[in-house]
Amino acid sequence: MTGGRNSFPTDAPPAAKRRRNAVWLALTLLWMALIFSKSSEPYAQQDMRPWLANVISEAKLKALLPNWSFTYDGQSVAHGHPYEMAEFFIRKAGHVAEYALLAWLWMRTMRTWPAGRSRLQAAAIAAAISIVYAASDEWHQTFVPGRTGHAVDVAVDAAGVAAAMLAEAAASIVLKQKKK
Repeated sequence: MTGGRNSFPTDAPPAAKRRRNAVWLALTLLWMALIFSKSSEPYAQQDMRPWLANVISEAKLKALLPNWSFTYDGQSVAHGHPYEMAEFFIRKAGHVAEYALLAWLWMRTMRTWPAGRSRLQAAAIAAAISIVYAASDEWHQTFVPGRTGHAVDVAVDAAGVAAAMLAEAAASIVLKQKKK
């Protein structure tokens, strides 16, 4: 029997199921490898401030940014340093996006392996794996020159995981409504 429009077929031949499982797992592991690779780069290789300075003037950037000053994990983020502030927001948005995608990939993988796992089970497992990976990635960064690992960044990553879970729940509700 096949499921709904967004479900995974349960009557696919075993070889097709194995291929589908392998594809989702491979995509997920490749994404994890990319995260690990980028986390292995020293900060100097990832510094966005020179690029930002070439793209937008300091005055224009300052006008676009909120007039805020705050401390994040012991470091000041202030409007008076617009390139640093912009980089901060870009990096945190990157954390959210990369872990939202990781959680979504794990949800797809968990929904296909083993077949028949519920959306809730897949989401719970995906969230747990993604958050544990986020914590291990922050720890890994403590060994990279010029990088630091921050527990608060795990919380930012977890926000991305939560966003993926909420999107999955919303999609599930919409799909159930369409079936009625």
